[in-house]
Amino acid sequence: MSEPLNHNKSARAFAKASSLMPGGVNSPVRAYKAVGRDPVFIALGSGCRVTDLDGNEYIDYVGSYGPLILGHASEPIVAAVSKAARRGMTFGMPTELETQLAYAVIDAVPSIEVVRFVNSGTEAVMSALRVARGVTGREKIIKCIGGYHGHSDGLLVSAGSGATTLGTPSSPGVPPSHATATLLMPYNDAAAAEKLLNEHGKDVAAIIVEPVAGNMGCIPPVEGYLQTLRKLCDEYGALLIFDEVMTGFRVAFGGAQQLYHVTPDMTALGKVVGGGLPCAAYGGREELMRHVAPDGPIYQAGTLSGNPLAMAAGLATLEQLTDDVYDRLEHASSTLADGLVDAAKRHGLPLTVNRVGSMLTAFFTDQPVNHYDDATACDTERFAVFFRGMLDRGVVLPSSQFEAWFISTAHDDQSIEQTIIAAEAVLKGM
Repeated sequence: MSEPLNHNKSARAFAKASSLMPGGVNSPVRAYKAVGRDPVFIALGSGCRVTDLDGNEYIDYVGSYGPLILGHASEPIVAAVSKAARRGMTFGMPTELETQLAYAVIDAVPSIEVVRFVNSGTEAVMSALRVARGVTGREKIIKCIGGYHGHSDGLLVSAGSGATTLGTPSSPGVPPSHATATLLMPYNDAAAAEKLLNEHGKDVAAIIVEPVAGNMGCIPPVEGYLQTLRKLCDEYGALLIFDEVMTGFRVAFGGAQQLYHVTPDMTALGKVVGGGLPCAAYGGREELMRHVAPDGPIYQAGTLSGNPLAMAAGLATLEQLTDDVYDRLEHASSTLADGLVDAAKRHGLPLTVNRVGSMLTAFFTDQPVNHYDDATACDTERFAVFFRGMLDRGVVLPSSQFEAWFISTAHDDQSIEQTIIAAEAVLKGM
């Protein structure tokens, strides 16, 4: 068993932060509560590695939860952002960088003919749903149990027992009236979607879905699921919205919709599209997007939307994403997934690894994981032990069983091999 690393400086930093911010963090998962320890504070990142305040170096599979497909401090991104910053941080007026990134996004993503840039995935999804409601004149939306689409009021709902239920607020401060406009169905259950539309179809503006679930862990769509959602939306006059905040440019250049050959009416993007800076987007068919102000009456605005730094970072990132890059990501990711499964088998431990492209989740279960109930049945205590053991061996993972890991082009053969060796040692001791 390796000796735990020294985290004294991180501990002091966390104590100070906790006196100033809720939980000492600005996003809850960073507090490490699910894995039973305090967080490490990061001082710098380079390539596939980060270094904490105490000087401990880790191979990083958090990757800022998805944006860093080229790794930390990728030189083309740093150069582009530096150049943009010297010209001015933000103007509140149009720049050509916005148009250039719009061209790139529209060229890449099959469903997008017109696009609007915003600052976060939450904003992108919230705005896409507003368009869906405004265009259809309907109020209700359908989302998946366990699907996370940001923290806007109408989407912070959870399900009770049963396959499909009306939502109830899962956070104080969310009015019940907001939650009742959200209908819930299990992911990968096309029959549940059809049942909901049979009952509520005339009131449903849109189905919103992560085409590859990423916030209950990485769960790919079963064969025919996305195609059935497309067919049902057409039949009932609802819009199909893909939340590709996580999968856009990550699982394929054109996102999951390119990978699975299903074209939604609208798409929400984030993470990779901003190259690591706060940036997101929503877009779709021109006839829908022309309803957005100032072309139409559906209002949405943002002071920092389309700011030059984010546009420059996004452009520089997309320019790097060649076929060769995706081949390298596939090689590294498949090698890691296979290595984790093989190591668990050698030590008689139940482990299921779900992977789509360069995102994966290692679930501590011997059963397939196809929906939220499968994911929540996994052994989260065992995952917490695994997380802590990997951290002590210089590998930092997302601090929840229900998050995806992200591989970048900076994860070379050596770093993947080191990760598998570390996992072998941790699993052996479990």
